[in-house]
Amino acid sequence: MNTPSALINAPTGKYLTFKLESEHFSLPVLKVREIMRLIPITPVPRMPPYIKGVLNLRGKIIPVIDLRERFSLEILPLNESDRRCIIVAQYKSQDNLTHLMGMIVDAVEDVSYFLDSDIEATPDFGSALDTRYIIGMAKNHGAVRTLLDLDRLLNMEGVIQMLGSENTSLQSS
Repeated sequence: MNTPSALINAPTGKYLTFKLESEHFSLPVLKVREIMRLIPITPVPRMPPYIKGVLNLRGKIIPVIDLRERFSLEILPLNESDRRCIIVAQYKSQDNLTHLMGMIVDAVEDVSYFLDSDIEATPDFGSALDTRYIIGMAKNHGAVRTLLDLDRLLNMEGVIQMLGSENTSLQSS
């Protein structure tokens, strides 16, 4: 049964799809600023384990999180020879400033265009699971993609507050 699109927070449009283990996730392609191979990440003391540190991207300091660890998946050592990469994405913080965040993922797959008929509301997993950062589920070529709300997911991290927003904020757009 399809849920009326008015109840779904995921807009139609282009989404970048990536993998973590065997799971497929997608985020709005307009939020993606860059996809890059793994490069050395500078650790920052006293951060949660999923916050790997920061990287210098053309003179701008960008925090980096490992989405595998954030989503409680099996932790793999970083290996520069595997397919893992860093997606640098833009999001708005609670104070409406624009920030960049690097997210380590297993592999980037493709860009897909999802129509209203492809997208359904997030299923009810019960109150024990936090699904606030999921804006919907998309059906694509027989597979299901979890559509992520980057603004909510990355604001939940509190990374900007931990690292200091003066290094990562961009001009508000």
